[in-house]
Amino acid sequence: MPQSPGTKIAAAPLTFVVRHQLWDANVEDHTDQGVSIDVTADVGGKETSLLRFNCFDLERSYVYGPENPELSTPGRVGGGMGVHCRMDPITDGNPIGWTVRVLGRKLPQMLERAGYKDIASATNMATVQRVLPDVETCARETFIGKRNTVKHNRGTEMFEAGNIRFGLEMRRLNNGDGGLAVHVLADIGGSKGKAYVEETELLAFDCFWNNAHYHYGPRNKNHRLNFDTTIVDDPLEWTFEQFENRKLGAMIERAGYPGIAADLDLDKIATVLPALKKRAFEMYEEGERLTGHKGLPLEFTPNLAAE
Repeated sequence: MPQSPGTKIAAAPLTFVVRHQLWDANVEDHTDQGVSIDVTADVGGKETSLLRFNCFDLERSYVYGPENPELSTPGRVGGGMGVHCRMDPITDGNPIGWTVRVLGRKLPQMLERAGYKDIASATNMATVQRVLPDVETCARETFIGKRNTVKHNRGTEMFEAGNIRFGLEMRRLNNGDGGLAVHVLADIGGSKGKAYVEETELLAFDCFWNNAHYHYGPRNKNHRLNFDTTIVDDPLEWTFEQFENRKLGAMIERAGYPGIAADLDLDKIATVLPALKKRAFEMYEEGERLTGHKGLPLEFTPNLAAE
């Protein structure tokens, strides 16, 4: 699902379109973020994607003829148009660099396989070679510059637990959604007491009444997963189940902080959890008393990123 209009770079009869993309798990398939590079051209009076390269954190693939109804992968689970192929992150390396190299060497052959033989014949590779550096620069800048990250409030009530801390916050968004948020934070970039140390949110669990979700690395990769509330009856109960089942280390590592995960004191965390859980459910109940929704306060609580 495109998250930006994209930047178009012409190499007639082709156009390269570079877009930032953000996928949320259980809404847009799986959780991911990155850049897509489409090779497009006019087909029957309509701008059509002939090739697509997915250069994401996790999804690294390319598609021949994503809009060609006559092209498909036989037996492909889920069906859909186009022939889907995978990049190998080990042998191919950085997906943007790989994509640009392949476009410079194999573009006509790829267009022909995608079902666009006439466009492949009309493609001027000298023109393509001239614009590919601009495509690469745009893709790399988009991958970094348009990444969606968020800086939440740290919480109004804090619980220290060794090298991490938990923050509890009753949150309300502008659209009226909200509920109890559980923030998992740590000091990074220096030792405690240094002027340059920075408190960073490693994980965020937004146990909202309407759109409950959680974040891996809100300030880093910011991979977001929406709770399937058909399966998960209560997001806050589920969150504490993960803490009590000692899943925090693996979750913090996935968020991009393996050093902090390695230094966790799980026994210390276990001693903090009863008080943390008690207070969290008290705040849950307070929101229901105030607004009719668990953990939801009366007033809007803006994120720090807005400042």
